[in-house]
Amino acid sequence: MNDTPTQRGNLVLPCLDEAAALPWVLSRVPRGWAAIVVDNGSTDGSAELAAALGARVVRELRRGFGAACHAGLEAADADVVAFCDCDGSLDPAAVEAVAGPVRAGAADLVLARRRPTARGAWPLHARAGNLALARMVRRRTGVRLHDLGPLRAARRTDLLGLGLADRRSGYPLEMVLRACDAGWRVHETSVPYRPRTGRSKVTGTWLGTLGAVRDMRAVLR
Repeated sequence: MNDTPTQRGNLVLPCLDEAAALPWVLSRVPRGWAAIVVDNGSTDGSAELAAALGARVVRELRRGFGAACHAGLEAADADVVAFCDCDGSLDPAAVEAVAGPVRAGAADLVLARRRPTARGAWPLHARAGNLALARMVRRRTGVRLHDLGPLRAARRTDLLGLGLADRRSGYPLEMVLRACDAGWRVHETSVPYRPRTGRSKVTGTWLGTLGAVRDMRAVLR
């Protein structure tokens, strides 16, 4: 998985009880990408399994999606850093298409626009919340985006320079807003979106989606 001498980037995988998905997820990490699994308090042995499968494991005790993502960013040592969900809904192999424009100097931040591959891959309530937020971002920044999904890539030093402060579900949105305010070239590229393994902790229910939208609206304010 990570045995090639040429490092293409770090792939940060925030993880909370994803033992069922980890074998497939880590098997799909492209050669040259070093996987950093950030365990955010799992009780199902996810951290131990990830280590056994060859990933670097970072433990982040402060709960929150943003806390896990930022811990992975700080632990990264590659020039290009990408983020991806650890639940099997996104294929880590797509990181090459997402990070390519960043590595080539054609974009500063690339977001993956999710394209569902099956019914139920993206629940209606989660899709509606995401669409509403994407429209708010377009009004706020003028940058035309369709998705604020978790698979994205940028240069590590640039990301650290944004001074990201949110440690909850608003982290991905804050990254986009601060990048736009800084004049970054923000692009999108489409990737397949599969039904996740297990139940989502954030968007698997209306309540979880509302919580995520609340966090992101706080960032917009």
